[in-house]
Amino acid sequence: MSEINNPLSKKSYDFALIIISIYKNLIAYKKEFVLSKQLLRSGTSIGANVAEANGAISKVDFSAKISIAYKESLEGKYWLSLLQDSENLEVDTFQNSYEIANELSKIMFSNLKTTRIKN
Repeated sequence: MSEINNPLSKKSYDFALIIISIYKNLIAYKKEFVLSKQLLRSGTSIGANVAEANGAISKVDFSAKISIAYKESLEGKYWLSLLQDSENLEVDTFQNSYEIANELSKIMFSNLKTTRIKN
């Protein structure tokens, strides 16, 4: 996707690609369809909401979209943990994806603090 021009957009897009890959592997090899679908929805929703935030028409609109993306990142971390603890994810896959989700959460939380303080 060539139009991604800021670090949060790029990182959330790349994270969505990782989540899609995890989802494909979970359904193909583990035959896990319920938790993996939840992970797919939350993991890809982060980038979608960041994209919407980038097109926000006001600071309030931006903050609202980043807030949703932030909550989706927390949900994604929950599903990753649940998949790991139920022995559906390899340790390295879990650690790498959880670390990225955690980094996304921190960036978005920082954005929220900045935009909400200035409003």
